[in-house]
Amino acid sequence: MNWHLQMADGSFRDVIHWPENANLDEIAHVRGGNPVLFPFSARTFCDGELGFWKGPDGVRRPMAQHGYARQGKFRLESAHDKGFLAKFIPDEAAREAYPFDYDFSVRYRFEQLAFYVDFELKNLGKEPLPWSAGHHFYFAMPWHEDLGRKDYMLTTGAKKAFHQEPNGKLALVKDFPDPANFGDPAIVDLIRTKLKTNEIRFGPKGGEEDIVIKAGDTSRPDPWMTVVTWTLEDSSPFFCVEPWMGPPNSPEIKNGLHFVSPGKSEVFSVAVSLG
Repeated sequence: MNWHLQMADGSFRDVIHWPENANLDEIAHVRGGNPVLFPFSARTFCDGELGFWKGPDGVRRPMAQHGYARQGKFRLESAHDKGFLAKFIPDEAAREAYPFDYDFSVRYRFEQLAFYVDFELKNLGKEPLPWSAGHHFYFAMPWHEDLGRKDYMLTTGAKKAFHQEPNGKLALVKDFPDPANFGDPAIVDLIRTKLKTNEIRFGPKGGEEDIVIKAGDTSRPDPWMTVVTWTLEDSSPFFCVEPWMGPPNSPEIKNGLHFVSPGKSEVFSVAVSLG
Protein backbone atom coordinates (compact mmCIF):
# COMPACT_ATOMS: atom_id res chain seq x y z
CA MET A 1 0.00 0.00 0.00
CA ASN A 2 1.29 3.41 -1.00
CA TRP A 3 -0.54 6.66 -0.28
CA HIS A 4 0.75 9.84 -1.89
CA LEU A 5 -0.38 13.36 -2.74
CA GLN A 6 0.08 15.37 -5.90
CA MET A 7 1.42 18.80 -4.98
CA ALA A 8 0.59 22.12 -6.65
CA ASP A 9 3.82 22.01 -8.69
CA GLY A 10 2.93 18.58 -10.08
CA SER A 11 5.33 16.65 -7.86
CA PHE A 12 4.26 13.83 -5.56
CA ARG A 13 4.70 13.49 -1.81
CA ASP A 14 4.63 10.05 -0.25
CA VAL A 15 2.62 9.79 2.97
CA ILE A 16 2.65 6.00 3.39
CA HIS A 17 6.01 4.66 2.24
CA TRP A 18 6.25 1.69 -0.12
CA PRO A 19 9.65 0.50 -1.42
CA GLU A 20 10.10 0.31 -5.18
CA ASN A 21 11.86 -3.07 -4.94
CA ALA A 22 9.25 -4.74 -2.70
CA ASN A 23 9.32 -8.55 -2.91
CA LEU A 24 5.69 -9.59 -2.70
CA ASP A 25 6.73 -13.22 -2.25
CA GLU A 26 8.20 -12.17 1.12
CA ILE A 27 5.46 -9.73 2.04
CA ALA A 28 6.05 -10.00 5.80
CA HIS A 29 9.54 -8.56 5.31
CA VAL A 30 8.56 -5.60 3.12
CA ARG A 31 9.30 -2.35 4.94
CA GLY A 32 6.32 -0.32 3.85
CA GLY A 33 2.55 0.03 3.73
CA ASN A 34 0.43 -0.95 6.71
CA PRO A 35 0.98 -4.55 7.82
CA VAL A 36 -2.05 -5.96 9.65
CA LEU A 37 -1.08 -7.19 13.12
CA PHE A 38 -3.55 -9.93 14.12
CA PRO A 39 -4.51 -11.54 16.42
CA PHE A 40 -1.84 -9.92 18.62
CA SER A 41 0.69 -7.15 18.07
CA ALA A 42 4.44 -7.66 18.41
CA ARG A 43 6.02 -10.46 20.44
CA THR A 44 4.07 -12.81 22.70
CA PHE A 45 5.40 -15.05 25.47
CA CYS A 46 4.21 -18.00 27.51
CA ASP A 47 5.83 -18.23 30.94
CA GLY A 48 8.62 -16.02 29.64
CA GLU A 49 9.30 -18.03 26.46
CA LEU A 50 9.15 -16.12 23.19
CA GLY A 51 6.91 -17.26 20.35
CA PHE A 52 4.10 -18.80 22.36
CA TRP A 53 0.92 -17.76 24.13
CA LYS A 54 -1.60 -19.28 26.48
CA GLY A 55 -5.30 -18.86 25.80
CA PRO A 56 -8.18 -18.66 28.29
CA ASP A 57 -8.43 -22.46 28.03
CA GLY A 58 -4.92 -22.76 29.49
CA VAL A 59 -3.49 -24.36 26.34
CA ARG A 60 -0.01 -23.27 25.22
CA ARG A 61 0.17 -22.54 21.50
CA PRO A 62 2.67 -21.02 19.04
CA MET A 63 2.31 -17.37 18.05
CA ALA A 64 4.39 -15.57 15.42
CA GLN A 65 5.58 -12.02 15.98
CA HIS A 66 2.75 -9.70 14.91
CA GLY A 67 0.51 -12.72 14.31
CA TYR A 68 -0.41 -14.20 10.94
CA ALA A 69 -2.41 -11.68 8.92
CA ARG A 70 0.52 -9.58 7.68
CA GLN A 71 1.94 -12.57 5.76
CA GLY A 72 -1.42 -14.26 5.21
CA LYS A 73 -3.97 -14.30 2.44
CA PHE A 74 -7.12 -12.21 2.20
CA ARG A 75 -10.13 -12.70 -0.05
CA LEU A 76 -11.57 -9.56 -1.60
CA GLU A 77 -15.22 -9.38 -0.59
CA SER A 78 -16.14 -6.06 -2.21
CA ALA A 79 -14.45 -3.09 -3.88
CA HIS A 80 -15.41 0.31 -5.24
CA ASP A 81 -13.76 3.59 -6.23
CA LYS A 82 -13.24 4.69 -2.63
CA GLY A 83 -12.40 1.50 -0.79
CA PHE A 84 -12.58 -2.24 -0.33
CA LEU A 85 -13.40 -5.00 2.14
CA ALA A 86 -11.18 -8.08 2.50
CA LYS A 87 -11.55 -11.19 4.66
CA PHE A 88 -8.61 -13.03 6.23
CA ILE A 89 -8.20 -16.66 5.14
CA PRO A 90 -6.21 -18.46 7.88
CA ASP A 91 -3.63 -21.00 6.76
CA GLU A 92 -2.56 -24.08 8.70
CA ALA A 93 -0.08 -22.16 10.88
CA ALA A 94 -2.69 -19.55 11.75
CA ARG A 95 -5.28 -22.21 12.60
CA GLU A 96 -2.81 -24.02 14.85
CA ALA A 97 -1.93 -20.83 16.72
CA TYR A 98 -5.46 -19.39 16.87
CA PRO A 99 -7.83 -22.37 16.49
CA PHE A 100 -11.12 -20.56 16.88
CA ASP A 101 -14.25 -20.06 14.82
CA TYR A 102 -14.21 -16.45 13.63
CA ASP A 103 -14.26 -13.99 10.74
CA PHE A 104 -11.62 -11.28 10.62
CA SER A 105 -11.99 -8.58 7.99
CA VAL A 106 -10.26 -5.35 7.02
CA ARG A 107 -12.13 -2.45 5.46
CA TYR A 108 -10.44 0.59 3.84
CA ARG A 109 -12.21 3.81 2.87
CA PHE A 110 -10.30 6.55 1.03
CA GLU A 111 -10.86 10.29 0.75
CA GLN A 112 -8.72 12.96 -0.86
CA LEU A 113 -6.88 13.88 2.35
CA ALA A 114 -7.73 10.96 4.63
CA PHE A 115 -8.31 7.25 4.83
CA TYR A 116 -10.08 5.01 7.33
CA VAL A 117 -9.36 1.42 8.34
CA ASP A 118 -11.67 -0.89 10.29
CA PHE A 119 -10.53 -4.20 11.73
CA GLU A 120 -13.60 -6.30 12.55
CA LEU A 121 -13.52 -9.58 14.46
CA LYS A 122 -16.70 -11.67 14.56
CA ASN A 123 -16.87 -14.48 17.09
CA LEU A 124 -18.64 -17.45 15.50
CA GLY A 125 -17.78 -19.76 18.38
CA LYS A 126 -19.19 -20.46 21.82
CA GLU A 127 -16.43 -18.99 24.02
CA PRO A 128 -15.12 -15.42 24.41
CA LEU A 129 -12.48 -14.71 21.76
CA PRO A 130 -9.26 -12.87 22.78
CA TRP A 131 -7.50 -10.41 20.50
CA SER A 132 -5.32 -7.28 20.55
CA ALA A 133 -4.68 -6.23 16.96
CA GLY A 134 -2.72 -3.28 15.63
CA HIS A 135 -1.52 -1.21 12.69
CA HIS A 136 2.08 -0.87 11.49
CA PHE A 137 1.94 2.30 9.37
CA TYR A 138 5.20 3.09 7.55
CA PHE A 139 5.11 6.86 7.21
CA ALA A 140 7.52 8.47 4.76
CA MET A 141 9.97 10.68 6.65
CA PRO A 142 11.35 13.22 6.17
CA TRP A 143 9.03 14.57 3.50
CA HIS A 144 11.00 17.80 2.89
CA GLU A 145 14.39 17.63 1.19
CA ASP A 146 15.86 20.32 3.43
CA LEU A 147 14.69 18.77 6.73
CA GLY A 148 15.82 15.80 8.80
CA ARG A 149 14.03 13.62 11.34
CA LYS A 150 14.95 15.99 14.16
CA ASP A 151 12.84 18.67 12.46
CA TYR A 152 9.61 16.67 12.90
CA MET A 153 7.70 16.48 16.16
CA LEU A 154 5.35 13.82 17.58
CA THR A 155 2.68 14.41 20.22
CA THR A 156 0.75 11.50 21.73
CA GLY A 157 -0.37 12.82 25.13
CA ALA A 158 0.72 9.55 26.74
CA LYS A 159 1.05 9.46 30.52
CA LYS A 160 3.11 6.27 30.66
CA ALA A 161 5.68 4.52 28.50
CA PHE A 162 7.40 1.15 28.58
CA HIS A 163 10.01 -1.04 26.96
CA GLN A 164 9.47 -4.76 26.54
CA GLU A 165 11.96 -6.87 28.47
CA PRO A 166 13.50 -10.08 27.05
CA ASN A 167 11.03 -12.17 29.08
CA GLY A 168 8.02 -10.30 27.69
CA LYS A 169 7.27 -8.14 30.72
CA LEU A 170 6.90 -4.36 30.45
CA ALA A 171 9.55 -2.16 32.05
CA LEU A 172 8.38 1.34 32.97
CA VAL A 173 10.25 4.24 31.33
CA LYS A 174 10.14 7.02 33.91
CA ASP A 175 11.29 9.91 31.74
CA PHE A 176 10.23 9.88 28.11
CA PRO A 177 9.86 12.79 25.68
CA ASP A 178 6.37 13.90 24.63
CA PRO A 179 6.31 15.94 22.48
CA ALA A 180 9.38 14.32 20.94
CA ASN A 181 11.40 14.82 17.80
CA PHE A 182 11.90 11.89 15.46
CA GLY A 183 15.66 12.23 15.67
CA ASP A 184 15.62 11.21 19.33
CA PRO A 185 16.74 7.56 19.63
CA ALA A 186 14.73 7.27 22.86
CA ILE A 187 11.49 6.96 20.89
CA VAL A 188 12.55 3.89 18.88
CA ASP A 189 10.57 0.88 20.15
CA LEU A 190 8.90 3.04 22.81
CA ILE A 191 5.53 1.72 23.98
CA ARG A 192 3.16 4.50 25.06
CA THR A 193 -0.09 3.99 26.98
CA LYS A 194 -2.56 5.94 29.15
CA LEU A 195 -3.31 8.31 26.29
CA LYS A 196 -5.19 11.50 27.16
CA THR A 197 -7.03 11.46 23.82
CA ASN A 198 -7.34 9.18 20.83
CA GLU A 199 -5.50 11.68 18.61
CA ILE A 200 -1.83 11.29 17.69
CA ARG A 201 -0.28 14.16 15.75
CA PHE A 202 3.08 14.61 14.05
CA GLY A 203 4.72 16.84 11.47
CA PRO A 204 7.26 19.64 10.98
CA LYS A 205 8.13 21.67 14.08
CA GLY A 206 6.31 24.69 12.72
CA GLY A 207 2.99 22.88 13.14
CA GLU A 208 2.05 22.88 9.48
CA GLU A 209 1.35 19.77 7.40
CA ASP A 210 0.58 17.59 10.42
CA ILE A 211 -0.47 13.99 9.98
CA VAL A 212 -3.23 13.07 12.42
CA ILE A 213 -4.08 9.54 13.54
CA LYS A 214 -7.34 8.95 15.41
CA ALA A 215 -7.49 5.52 17.00
CA GLY A 216 -10.83 4.22 18.22
CA ASP A 217 -14.25 5.82 18.21
CA THR A 218 -14.09 7.66 21.54
CA SER A 219 -12.05 10.74 22.46
CA ARG A 220 -10.95 9.00 25.69
CA PRO A 221 -9.43 5.71 24.55
CA ASP A 222 -9.08 2.51 26.51
CA PRO A 223 -6.35 3.04 29.16
CA TRP A 224 -4.15 0.41 27.56
CA MET A 225 -4.52 1.47 23.96
CA THR A 226 -0.96 1.76 22.73
CA VAL A 227 1.14 3.86 20.36
CA VAL A 228 4.53 2.50 19.32
CA THR A 229 7.19 4.31 17.28
CA TRP A 230 9.84 2.37 15.41
CA THR A 231 12.30 2.61 12.55
CA LEU A 232 14.92 0.26 11.15
CA GLU A 233 17.94 2.55 11.05
CA ASP A 234 18.90 6.23 10.90
CA SER A 235 18.94 6.26 7.10
CA SER A 236 15.59 4.52 6.60
CA PRO A 237 13.14 6.62 4.53
CA PHE A 238 10.32 5.88 6.96
CA PHE A 239 9.28 6.05 10.59
CA CYS A 240 6.48 3.86 11.89
CA VAL A 241 3.76 5.33 14.11
CA GLU A 242 1.64 2.39 15.19
CA PRO A 243 -1.72 2.46 17.00
CA TRP A 244 -2.42 -0.85 18.73
CA MET A 245 -5.38 -2.08 20.77
CA GLY A 246 -2.97 -2.94 23.57
CA PRO A 247 0.72 -3.39 24.41
CA PRO A 248 2.83 -6.35 23.28
CA ASN A 249 2.33 -9.68 25.02
CA SER A 250 -1.20 -8.74 26.03
CA PRO A 251 -2.32 -12.38 26.50
CA GLU A 252 0.26 -12.89 29.25
CA ILE A 253 0.33 -9.48 30.96
CA LYS A 254 -3.49 -9.21 30.66
CA ASN A 255 -3.38 -5.49 29.80
CA GLY A 256 -4.92 -4.36 26.53
CA LEU A 257 -6.40 -7.80 25.88
CA HIS A 258 -9.92 -7.60 24.43
CA PHE A 259 -12.58 -10.31 24.30
CA VAL A 260 -15.39 -10.68 21.78
CA SER A 261 -18.43 -12.45 23.20
CA PRO A 262 -19.95 -15.41 21.33
CA GLY A 263 -22.12 -14.25 18.45
CA LYS A 264 -20.83 -10.68 18.71
CA SER A 265 -18.26 -8.60 16.87
CA GLU A 266 -15.80 -5.85 17.77
CA VAL A 267 -14.33 -3.18 15.51
CA PHE A 268 -11.03 -1.34 15.92
CA SER A 269 -11.22 1.81 13.79
CA VAL A 270 -8.35 4.09 12.83
CA ALA A 271 -8.40 7.26 10.72
CA VAL A 272 -5.34 8.89 9.14
CA SER A 273 -5.70 12.42 7.84
CA LEU A 274 -3.64 15.41 6.82
CA GLY A 275 -4.33 18.22 9.29
